[in-house]
Amino acid sequence: EVQLQASGGGLVQAGGSLRLSCQASGSTFDDYTYGWFRQAPGKEREGISCISSTTGTTYYADSVKGRFTIASDNAKKTVYLQINSLKPEDTAVFYCAASVVPSCTLVRVQRSNYYYWGQGTLVTVSS
Repeated sequence: EVQLQASGGGLVQAGGSLRLSCQASGSTFDDYTYGWFRQAPGKEREGISCISSTTGTTYYADSVKGRFTIASDNAKKTVYLQINSLKPEDTAVFYCAASVVPSCTLVRVQRSNYYYWGQGTLVTVSS
């Protein structure tokens, strides 16, 4: 079983950047696919990106391609989400999650494929 702790959110002006972190603990880091999701006020939770901890394979939803970059540091058991050129519509609670299927290509960012979830970190983008 893996526990996840997301951090790095905050208040930022439009056009700025943030790097979110997801610290994993409690299990072997390499056994999972890690994903990032976000939930804007009043909206459904949206899958953003995932990364396979074993191969480094990544996937991005079309809505975030070009501005979001996912990466992992296996030695630190941490997954990162770099967000550039932030827009007010990026305001959301960002969640990291882990799937026991160690293939991002298979699980992509389908919520039902992820069993373990962190508590979320709030990103607020001001205009």
